[in-house]
Amino acid sequence: MSAMAEPAEGGRFGEFGGLFLPESLVPACQELEAGFRTAWADAGFRDEYFGILRDYAGRPTPVTECHRLSERLGVRVLLKREDLTHTGSHKINNVIGQALLTRRMGKQRVIAETGAGQHGVATATACALFGLDCVVYMGEVDVERQALNVFRMKLLGAEVRPVGSGSRTLKDAINEAMRDWVASVESTHYCLGSVMGPHPYPWMVREFQRIIGEEARDQCRAILDGDDPDYVVACVGGGSNAAGTFAGFVDTRSKLIGVEPAGGAAIGHGVPGVVHGSKSFLLQDEHGQVLEAHSISAGLDYPGVGPEHAYLSSIGRARYVAAADGEVLEALQLLARTEGIIPALEPAHAVAWLVRAAGTDELPAGSTVMLTMSGRGDKDAEQVMGLLG
Repeated sequence: MSAMAEPAEGGRFGEFGGLFLPESLVPACQELEAGFRTAWADAGFRDEYFGILRDYAGRPTPVTECHRLSERLGVRVLLKREDLTHTGSHKINNVIGQALLTRRMGKQRVIAETGAGQHGVATATACALFGLDCVVYMGEVDVERQALNVFRMKLLGAEVRPVGSGSRTLKDAINEAMRDWVASVESTHYCLGSVMGPHPYPWMVREFQRIIGEEARDQCRAILDGDDPDYVVACVGGGSNAAGTFAGFVDTRSKLIGVEPAGGAAIGHGVPGVVHGSKSFLLQDEHGQVLEAHSISAGLDYPGVGPEHAYLSSIGRARYVAAADGEVLEALQLLARTEGIIPALEPAHAVAWLVRAAGTDELPAGSTVMLTMSGRGDKDAEQVMGLLG
């Protein structure tokens, strides 16, 4: 059986996952699970889903070989180009699926959380496409550093609600979205953006993102004469782009590497705990209070991680490392100057590990690496410009 098969009863990946929610929300999650199972088994639903991703979102995305960066690092680098999708990131894969489910369940209103704004923009885009009402919760800190994405969401017809509690970042946006959901569950679908939260979200979102890894595996084999890359690398906050990528390679010989932010490395520095409806690794103090994460990237500014990533780490199938803000900025500039590709700050974390590890025991010279370029850097241009002076 695959290491990334369907979760066990109760939505468990080993000891992680589950359904830890107010009683009022349990029926909504059960309804969603039943709806997803029925839809995902329906050939008509899948045909419509994949057709929209093809004709509207621009799939399949290519795999680009980075000749100049490869020569510089001494390893062969391939990029899976999720930055080339409509809306500029992998988030569109998930929200198209959830929007179709919303319509199928007969609901009209969609709420979402967002950090860097990419999930919010993708959700607003899908709601505009399907004629659904859209409210996006976003921490005040992220509203300020992602002003362009806030404008894009509003332009698409979404209401953006700034969140001023706590650290005013992604964690707090999720809290407010869940409060809204408790009050409006009969008419509202919560379009969660990553492989976290209560069952069935970690599994469902991974399945909607699986297309990344399945495309990439076939594309890499075409480039590598039937072989798989030695290493498969992706950034990890909640971890949806990494989960989708790893799902395509988990049953191959490829080594799986997830790169967390140094200031929010839940697997690297956290302990098991419950947050936002599931059990996973979590940054906590000795009293069990959730600690604030820090990352230069709004999309990775989260104190937990998806439960399936916690499971993959616990069984040794994937390895999780961290990248610091300074090396992320350097990696972003290096990729831009060697390949003409400006990454979002999120996947720049994966590039930073690649640069640091190339030619060491972690990533020996001559290795082949496939890295998921989960988003493009347009949204971060103003922030990076201010940091670089």
